[in-house]
Amino acid sequence: MRILLFCSFCMWLSRGTDAVDLTEMFAEIRSPNFPDSYPTDSEVTWNISVPEGYRIRLYFMHFDLEPSYLCEYDYAKVEAEGQILATFCGRESTDTEQAPGHQAILSPGNSLSLTFRSDFSNEERFTGFDAHYAAVDIDECTERSDEELTCDHYCHNYIGGFYCSCRFGYLLHSDNRTCKVECSDHLFTQRTGVITSADFPNPYPKSSDCLYRIELEEGFFVTLHFEDRFDVEDHPEVSCPYDYVKIKAGRKEFGPFCGEKSPGQIETRSHNVQILFHSDDSGENGGWKLTYSATGNSCPVLQPPVNGKIEPLQSQYTFKEQVLIRCNTGYNVFKDNLEMESLQMECQKDGTWSNKIPTCKIVDCRSPAQLENGFISFPTVKNLTTYRSDIQYSCQLPYYEMAPNISGTYTCEAGGKWMSPELGAKLPTCQPVCGTPRFTRSVLARIAGGGFAKRGISPWIAMLAQNGRPFCGGSLIGNKWIVTAAHCLHPQLNIEDPIFHPDDIFHSSTFKIILGKHRTIQRDDTEQTFQAKSILLHPLYNASTFQFDVGLLELPEKAILNDYVIPVCLPDTTPQKGDYVVVSGWGKQFLGRSPNALLEIEIPVVDHELCRQTYADLGRQVTADMVCAGEKEGGKDACSGDSGGPMVTLNGMRKHWFLAGIVSWGVGCGDSDRYGVYSNVLKSLTWIKDTTHVNY
Repeated sequence: MRILLFCSFCMWLSRGTDAVDLTEMFAEIRSPNFPDSYPTDSEVTWNISVPEGYRIRLYFMHFDLEPSYLCEYDYAKVEAEGQILATFCGRESTDTEQAPGHQAILSPGNSLSLTFRSDFSNEERFTGFDAHYAAVDIDECTERSDEELTCDHYCHNYIGGFYCSCRFGYLLHSDNRTCKVECSDHLFTQRTGVITSADFPNPYPKSSDCLYRIELEEGFFVTLHFEDRFDVEDHPEVSCPYDYVKIKAGRKEFGPFCGEKSPGQIETRSHNVQILFHSDDSGENGGWKLTYSATGNSCPVLQPPVNGKIEPLQSQYTFKEQVLIRCNTGYNVFKDNLEMESLQMECQKDGTWSNKIPTCKIVDCRSPAQLENGFISFPTVKNLTTYRSDIQYSCQLPYYEMAPNISGTYTCEAGGKWMSPELGAKLPTCQPVCGTPRFTRSVLARIAGGGFAKRGISPWIAMLAQNGRPFCGGSLIGNKWIVTAAHCLHPQLNIEDPIFHPDDIFHSSTFKIILGKHRTIQRDDTEQTFQAKSILLHPLYNASTFQFDVGLLELPEKAILNDYVIPVCLPDTTPQKGDYVVVSGWGKQFLGRSPNALLEIEIPVVDHELCRQTYADLGRQVTADMVCAGEKEGGKDACSGDSGGPMVTLNGMRKHWFLAGIVSWGVGCGDSDRYGVYSNVLKSLTWIKDTTHVNY
């Protein structure tokens, strides 16, 4: 709202000086009696003041005062802050007098005074002046130049005032103008580092107190190194009164430092160091930069152990440095009777090592693992088991042989294990030697009608006995399995119910397995007797047709191999027509009763198609998994009690006996045109090997 103060301004004051105080934001000021002639010999002063942050703009709408040289008669004078800003008189400006015209006067601050004065006379009629003033905002951000009112970073103007703000990372000081940094909690815990004043190499902040702390483990000593570029505000006469760097290390203090001369290198001899940097509210200096490093107490020089080494090997070691003690190849570190590959040691804060130098002892592979069915010998020094010593594995000849076929030499290596060049750390195995009887036939001749076998000539044959009498035979493979006929392991099928029931398999407690047997009833001193641990029938066994008439008996423990107990080899071929095979057993043969001892016959293999056709005429089936043998005219055949026994053939090149067939079935015993039928072992070989893991 515009305020017009006519009454106060239009009074004619005839004597003395009158003063009027104006505090409105705008107003009109008129000379006395305006627009009539102003009185003589009068003086009025208007003192104008507006709030802080504003200036006063004064201008004249009408001006008519008596002109005079340098306005010595009548005038309007404008003053501010003790200075005369302008003096006006006349109607227009001349060389000797000045009228305001359209000129506006702007006060430097928030106050201004206008004084009107007239002398004792006026030669003409002069109407005076009509003036106006208004408070205008000061743009302190652009118009103020005095250093005390400028902002450190950013200035923001508003109507009636201004405020300062700071860049990110800075805080406004309590003077609301200076920008400082919050830098009182810089902690350094690494052994090396770099510390600088804020914004280095740009000018550091004002009004700040920065604290940098280096805190390391006790035992380290911190060294500071200031760069040559060092610029901290100083004073030519007083030591660092404005800005300075101070260093506190334990009970020692260094500094204050200021000026342009770098403090250089400072050995603090402490593990805890505080660096204080103070700056006042003025100045534009570049600051400082330092690097620090830590060294520790020294530990004694180490000597490597005998047959060992130290990594790294140095002439000096300090706190926290570590070394690794290793032994030469073939030796191991021993500390407190404990064996280890290496030992790590550390230099401690008190200048001692964390451990004592250990000893290096030669690697000992200790006693080698025993080889089942084998022996260990020491080719060099007996019972020496240390690094580079040798041992020799061998098998119990002639009943076992080493598999695979290797030298059997093992060496104690640096890793503490016995190693073979062929097998590494894996042990060889001693597998039974198969198909090589210790007794041989003097003449391989046809045995007319069979005959007693030489004792030990068929060392693989097993007797299956019930109540001391044989009921079937079998063959030893490996040293823990018996191959026999499946039909030996269950009762005969009932004519009224000819279906085989797996639950009918004999319990192992109902019969015995005898190896090393020769005489039928009388006991032999070479016998080994077992009860089956498990009984298995071929999965394709057909009890009605005798297809895959193969069974397996697992012994509860390994048989002891000797001259009278030796396994037979598994076949890799099937004997062909005309090949002679040997069949052994305790069957009744032609005597109608059990023989006194083991019998054997030698018979030829019969053409499979001829055998098939012969039995087809009788309504019996000879399948592909069967092989036939015997004489057309009869007289030589397996008989009751021989079932499950071996049919073997000699490999002429390898001189080993192989299990070609298993006594299975036939019609009669030795009748003409009635051949014996045997289960072909080769047809069941995969199942036998997979079950027994015997592969030879």
